[in-house]
Amino acid sequence: MPTQPDQRRQLSEFLRSRRERLTPDEVGLPRTGRRRTPGLRREELALLAGISATWYTYLEQGRRIRASEQVLNALAVALRLDRHERDHLLQLAGHAPAAGPEEPEPLTAEAGAVPLLLQPNPAYIIGGNYDVLSHNQAAHELFPRLITEADRPANFARWVFLEPVARDVLVDWEPEARGLLGRLRTLAARHSGDPRYTRLIEDLNEGSPQVRDWWPQYEVQARHSGRKRLRHPQRGATDYAYTAFHLAEQPEQTLVVYVDTSAPATEAQP
Repeated sequence: MPTQPDQRRQLSEFLRSRRERLTPDEVGLPRTGRRRTPGLRREELALLAGISATWYTYLEQGRRIRASEQVLNALAVALRLDRHERDHLLQLAGHAPAAGPEEPEPLTAEAGAVPLLLQPNPAYIIGGNYDVLSHNQAAHELFPRLITEADRPANFARWVFLEPVARDVLVDWEPEARGLLGRLRTLAARHSGDPRYTRLIEDLNEGSPQVRDWWPQYEVQARHSGRKRLRHPQRGATDYAYTAFHLAEQPEQTLVVYVDTSAPATEAQP
């Protein structure tokens, strides 16, 4: 069960945010009476999940009650959570071990050299809190002002939200930024109490009005591969495919490699 007040508060916020995004029409319930708040009523969600409305209200209020995994799974189905959201719900409710404060995992010299071997494709390695642990020259050029000589390590999340040039580089800045914030939310829940995540989230909330607006919406997301449209310093807006590889011995350290999909393919030589 969530024994820490902050975890209970997060569980409360997450449940409420997911309840409020559903409508009676979406879940097959009739509309009854005037609604003062968006989404489903607590009683309606409890009915769908097959649990007591009073008990669910206590859970959403952040009271010190134990939610079984069976009940949480029923809520996940009623709330139409995807796999990552369901895992996040279980984490907040105490059904997965939360990591305590820890030092950043060291990057081995062998792993740190990999982005250099991938030149001219932009590549970097990031830690769980988006600190940039290693990068190559192509990444330095594609993401200007990401790698600086500041006292603390470069951080991709800080760059996206607090560095003005990021809004020019990321052609689709808002969906990219929202996705990153959802992934950070997922990782931060696994490291409740870790000052690296606490400081980062505080910095982002202080410096970005978008983070202040989006953080309470409680989106969660897992790291994945995909496509991005980035503004290259010489070629302008360019389509990239990117792939994320988790390091075997440090699974929260991720190698990210970008490939320009607009460039003609190179023919293999005999």
